[in-house]
Amino acid sequence: MKPYRLGQIGVGGRGVVFYQNNHIPEEGFEIFAGADVSDEALEQFQKAIPTAKCCKDYRELLAMPEIEAVFIITPDDLHEEMACEALKAGKHVFLEKPLAITIEGCEKILRTAMECRRKIYIGHNMRFMPVILKMKEIIDSGVIGEVQLAWVRHFINYGGDTYFHDWHSERRHTTGLLLQKGAHDIDIIHWLMNSYTEKVSAMGMLSVYDKCHRRTDGKPGKALWDVKNYPPEKVKDFSAVIDVEDSNMIMMQLKSGKQCTYMQCHYTPDADRNYTFIGTRGRIENCGIGANAQIHVWTNRAQGAGSHLPDYSYTLRDITGTHSGADPAIMKNFREYVRDDATPVTSPIDAMRAVMVGVLAHETMRSDMSCRTLPEIPADLVEYFGAQAIK
Repeated sequence: MKPYRLGQIGVGGRGVVFYQNNHIPEEGFEIFAGADVSDEALEQFQKAIPTAKCCKDYRELLAMPEIEAVFIITPDDLHEEMACEALKAGKHVFLEKPLAITIEGCEKILRTAMECRRKIYIGHNMRFMPVILKMKEIIDSGVIGEVQLAWVRHFINYGGDTYFHDWHSERRHTTGLLLQKGAHDIDIIHWLMNSYTEKVSAMGMLSVYDKCHRRTDGKPGKALWDVKNYPPEKVKDFSAVIDVEDSNMIMMQLKSGKQCTYMQCHYTPDADRNYTFIGTRGRIENCGIGANAQIHVWTNRAQGAGSHLPDYSYTLRDITGTHSGADPAIMKNFREYVRDDATPVTSPIDAMRAVMVGVLAHETMRSDMSCRTLPEIPADLVEYFGAQAIK
């Protein structure tokens, strides 16, 4: 069988996980070339896949006729340009979330994909996490009735190690961390609630990392990963420019009438995503997101105040693979989508809706904190991409 050849733009950092998982000649998939501006990243990539071509200009990769699809694993502000160029070059595209950092950028990418008749797949890998899939199964079963409310708390203990040490700390690269980090959770809220946001209001603040030690040498930042880097005031060399919030809170009114909240903090000592869904006949809540995560289900009324043990509990064990097993699964779905026309689990329309929530939430929190109404996505894009989108 002729190998299905893939290209990868961005082979450092998180990009390593992508070429490690997708260069599988024995299954008919080959990473044919990689592009990156970093010599160090390209050297590591070349050692891992000696047969692959390397280039520093991503356009050189896109000009290779052998490549049928590309992974784009680059800073968020580059997504719009690189995705559009790849689609125009005739490649199918896996684009890391968020789709773009502006609403206009999202529309441009989708319109380009539609006009070029190429497939665009967004990396919302949380749709493949076992704990999320189990919660969706429980909700869809009807055991807690019709879900009316979602409360999501996102604790990020590595925020200072990562998002405030490199390009993430600047609005010009991300719009803000509610969008950059929260796009995952907003998409999951929409997916599990089977509806999408029509109105949003938000508030946020920068209250910790603006007071920490900054770099002054002009060198680009690099993410750190060390449990010793806590509390924040003990850590050195934060980004010279920090103009994004380190805590964010939003309220969402969904099209269905259901309501949701999402809260995000980047300086907690622990790390977790805690989802609570409340229905007309009960509620569910998770503790943990990876291996040994638990999901608790309450369907009976408690006898008075105080502790009330769940009526059912599930523990998810033996989860392997990065991002709680989601990375290998989403990459497999993409490969099968572009080569075999399998049904994609993620949706470009839903990805755009997540960006719209993040963009307007940042807009309102940086002004008067009033409610914003999401604009309608153009009807021709919804018709073209809407098969897997939330209705």
